[in-house]
Order: sequence, then C-alpha cells, then structure tokens
Amino acid sequence: MFKKVLVANRGEIAIRVIRACRELGLKTVAVYSDADRNALHVMYADEAVHIGPAPAVESYLKIPKIIEAANSAGADAVHPGYGFLAENAHFASICQTWGLTFIGPSATAIHEMGLKAVARARMIAAGVPVVPGSEETIGSEKQALELAADIGYPVMIKASAGGGGIGIRIALKEDELITGFQRARREAEAAFGSGELYLEKYLEQPRHIEVQVLGDAKGSIIHLGERDCSLQRRRQKLLEESPSPVVTPELRERITRAAVMAAAAVDYTNAGTVEFLLDQDGSFYFLEMNTRIQVEHPVTEVVTGVDLVQEQIRIAAGDDLRYRQEDIVFRGHAIECRINAEDPARGFLPSPGLITEYRVPGGPGVRVDDGVYAGFEVPTHYDSLIGKLIVTGPRRQEAVSRMRRALRDYHVGGIRTTIPIHLQLLDNPAFLDNRVDTNFLERFAAETARAGVM
Repeated sequence: MFKKVLVANRGEIAIRVIRACRELGLKTVAVYSDADRNALHVMYADEAVHIGPAPAVESYLKIPKIIEAANSAGADAVHPGYGFLAENAHFASICQTWGLTFIGPSATAIHEMGLKAVARARMIAAGVPVVPGSEETIGSEKQALELAADIGYPVMIKASAGGGGIGIRIALKEDELITGFQRARREAEAAFGSGELYLEKYLEQPRHIEVQVLGDAKGSIIHLGERDCSLQRRRQKLLEESPSPVVTPELRERITRAAVMAAAAVDYTNAGTVEFLLDQDGSFYFLEMNTRIQVEHPVTEVVTGVDLVQEQIRIAAGDDLRYRQEDIVFRGHAIECRINAEDPARGFLPSPGLITEYRVPGGPGVRVDDGVYAGFEVPTHYDSLIGKLIVTGPRRQEAVSRMRRALRDYHVGGIRTTIPIHLQLLDNPAFLDNRVDTNFLERFAAETARAGVM
C-alpha cells in the first residue's frame, strides 16, 4: 500500500479522496491555486502545496507543477479525481515515468476510450451495441453528407477527442449538417487540439443510463449496477439516481453484461463508467466510457455499500478485487442532486461570490459531499459544483420524499444555487412518473423560468 497520496484536484472530490485515504491510514497532499488558498481541501489534507495562479491552465492543468509538488512532498501515488487531468493519458504516463502510481486505469485505456471514434470501433469489435454511424472519423463534408443520407436524419456530429458536450452539433437536414460540421470542427480544434469528427444517428428522446465497473490487474471485472443520468442540461448532469426506475431486471442483465464486455475489450483496470443511451423501444447503445471516478459515484456507493474511492486506491496498489459479482447486493433507491453555484432563473448563469451562511441537511439516509463553508469565496475560475446531496430510501417514493425534505434543509446564503430547480423537478409529474429523457431538463428549465417560479 502507498504511504502518501497527492490529490491532483480541488473542491468536494479532493475532500472525498482525502477521507478515503485517511480511512486506509494514508497521508495526503493537497494542491491549490491562488484562488483556493483558503479552500476546505487545503485545510483538510495533511500537507498542501501551492501550484500557481488561479486559471486552471496555470495550476491544476499544469502537469510539471503537479509532478513537482508530488516529488517535493514525497508522495508515491497521485489521485486525479474527476475533471482536470483525470482522463489525460499523457499525465498518467508521466506519473509512471516519475515513479508515481496513477490511481486510475492505464494510459492506454484512457487514450483508447478518450478517442470516441476509436472507442466506437473497439466496441463494435467486442460486440457491444453502438449507435448507427461512422466506424471511423470523417474526412470531409462530402463524406459526412453521404453517410448521413445512408443512416437517415437527424444526425449528430461529434468530436472524436471530445467531452463535456464540446464539439457536438445536431443536424436535421443537409444544410444544417454542412454548417454544423464546420462549427464542430473549429470548436473541437480549439478545445482539444484535434478537429477529427464522426457521425451518429441522433436519438431524439433517449434516457442516459450508465454502468459502474471495477477491474483489477488480473482481468477480473465486475459491475455495480446502473445509474440513470437523464436529467441534464447541455449534456451536464444535474440529478442522478440508482437504480434506474425504467430498467427492468431483464434489461439490467443485458446492459450490465455489455458494460463488462466493454471494459474487458480494453483490459480495463480500476474504476470506470460505461455510458449508454436507452431508446424508447428498449434498445440501448454504447455512448462512451469515462475512465475515472464519476461525480455521481455516491449513489452507487449507498445502494451497494462499496467505497469506490477506496477500491480505486487498493486496485492501484496492486490488490486483487475484493468482490465477486455475486457479492454485490443492491439495497434501496438513491438520488443525488448536484448543488451548483448557478442561477436557474437566469439560464443557469454562474453565481460565484461569498457564501455568507451555510447549513447542510442531516438525518437518516442523508449524505452531503461538499467543499465549501460559510465565509468561503466561490471562485469564478472553476466548475460551479459546490456540493452533492445524496439520499437513500427503501423505495424510490421514499427517496424522493427524503430528498425534498433535505433540499429544504440545505441553506446557502450569499449566492444563488440550483436548489430551487431541484425542488421543482421533484414535484414534476413527468419526473415522478418516469417520463423524462435527456432533453427534458432544458424544456423544463425554460418553462419554469418563463413562469417565474424559481
């Protein structure tokens, strides 16, 4: 086992990793930028190293500074959390070069699954269902037009090296495809340094279902059930739950088997998430694989009792998986609401600033993963997530009721948050009756903003 872990991240995920390390008896090192000098993760770690100015490109994304911090602190492992460098294959390789264990999958798996067109090809070869589309990247608008005519409109243009909804355009007809192709390429080149694109059939009202997997170095891979992440805005998730209220036992068997096949196709080790789109007819298709811990991992933890971050650390240290598939037992229903520093009434505009009051909910079945406190200044430079509220109940109905109560008990003064829209969602008949899709939240947010109810 390691002796000291550097956490190459900030906010709630840095604190989450530090907690897991403490329970395993490991020392921790935090890193921080100028904007995070007084951040909670800096106070909570055993040591903290300053790595640069506020902009992430000059601090949290600066690989030499992260490596230097790890070496100067005497760390022997690095946990990247999510975001920033978590899915950077070059960073994983550099860690290895400097004798640091990267707590995550291999650089090869990160690289292959990070290139969406390559991942599609690997899934096709492995027999995992994929959305109809191009098997390779598209070299020209002419080629895109020919393929779109073959698979039928609407289609989705996607950046091969993409993520976070960047480099994606939807085309309903030929002229939109030409315009979207050009814009997606420019956006992808600016964001990822690669303008490679591929084409997929656009599913108009799918649900977003993802499966948590764990794998060790000996090739053992298990799943820990599915999460429903359909409530998202601009492909950024806002509310997640496990199990999915629309996945039947028969579908669960098929989709989790496909997730394990996907992970095995790239010899996957550590924690990862295989994401699928579930069509209205019950068909499901591989979307992508996230080669890291997910923001929404707590809902899986509370229904399985498995500490995913501790398992990440154990696997990276060379341990075999401690669980067989039959050891994973699912209990109850869990929901997570992301509490972001955003104003839903103003189109989710960021709402940074000083938190003047901060009170979190408690009670049975309530968990809060956060990274702020009263008196903390939420910076403008990073993701707007300030905390995650997770509840569990014996059944979905009880979990929804508990979440309503917990949201009303959650008070953040001085800034706007997403709490009001969560409360609205939990009372919406479509959500309660499981009639939502990946585009529902945007329609709902627009309607509630116009009605002035947030």
